[in-house]
Amino acid sequence: MTRALALVALALITLAGCGSTAPAAPASSSSASASAAAAAVKMAHKYGETTIPAAPKRVVTVGLLEQDTLLALGVTPVATTTWIGDYPGAIGPWAKDKLGTAALPRVLKDTGSGPQFEKIAALKPDLILALYSGLTQEQYATLSKIAPTVAQPKEYIDYGIPWQELTRKVGIAVGRAAEADQLVKQVEDRFAKARTEHPEFQGQTALMATVYEGYFVFGSQDPRSRMLASLGFKLPDGLDQAIGDKFGANISRERLDLVDTGVIVWSSADVAKDQGTLHADSVYKGLGVVKEGREVFLQENTDQGNAVSFVTVLSLPYVLDHLVPRLVAAADGDPATKA
Repeated sequence: MTRALALVALALITLAGCGSTAPAAPASSSSASASAAAAAVKMAHKYGETTIPAAPKRVVTVGLLEQDTLLALGVTPVATTTWIGDYPGAIGPWAKDKLGTAALPRVLKDTGSGPQFEKIAALKPDLILALYSGLTQEQYATLSKIAPTVAQPKEYIDYGIPWQELTRKVGIAVGRAAEADQLVKQVEDRFAKARTEHPEFQGQTALMATVYEGYFVFGSQDPRSRMLASLGFKLPDGLDQAIGDKFGANISRERLDLVDTGVIVWSSADVAKDQGTLHADSVYKGLGVVKEGREVFLQENTDQGNAVSFVTVLSLPYVLDHLVPRLVAAADGDPATKA
């Protein structure tokens, strides 16, 4: 699966003294330091703690999702890192309205060897965000020489930060924490509304999977799985024990019992081909999830498929509008109802 890196960096601020009727005395270094300290933000992460001296003006994301939250908070990054969708500026259609008339961010590409350090340095960022990333300590150290950098949190696996926490951390980093909290509440209210409208989701098992070198399933630490949980679904018992401490992993045909769920959502590069491959498997096609028509197939490299993978404060409302009706059709267990 393609995954990339992302980082956070910050800028210094200049403070001025104020005058009076008497000749103004220069601001003391101690008062200037106190003002700067009041504006500064410290953020802990996997590789230590980063100080952000002031609200940044030139933000580079080498993580994969942070641009959505920045735009939702009214901050346009100067550069982003592309992941899926090949969208101009790495801005999906669910986020495009927030860009407005601002210039598209420059797109950086992960060449497989990590962030493009020289190109990032040339952009003169004052903040580099890498919250949804797999940044290494060496890469973090290099980026930190360019600008203050915020890496992924240590509390989660790489690429495992929940969308709520990513939103709040980006808000803190750019000096808009209150606005970030409000964004989280608005989306969580949308999920609460969906749960109320669809009590049939409550307690049903559900799973996100993809046909990648066999059967690849996503565990509880993956944002897509958390999205299903927010709708009221639960993961199959024993899933995390089977895949280990990862966001997802391949399982053998002998463990296809794990995908015999109330609903399964397949991410597919070629729906017709992958559906045919799956249904030709004598074990898989005999499962209740197949016989009862509880499958949902999402076409990769489409807006709907990409939005489900993004799982951000801007993509999730788009996902709820498009995916929930399909989950309803699958969850009824009637093969005649096409999801």
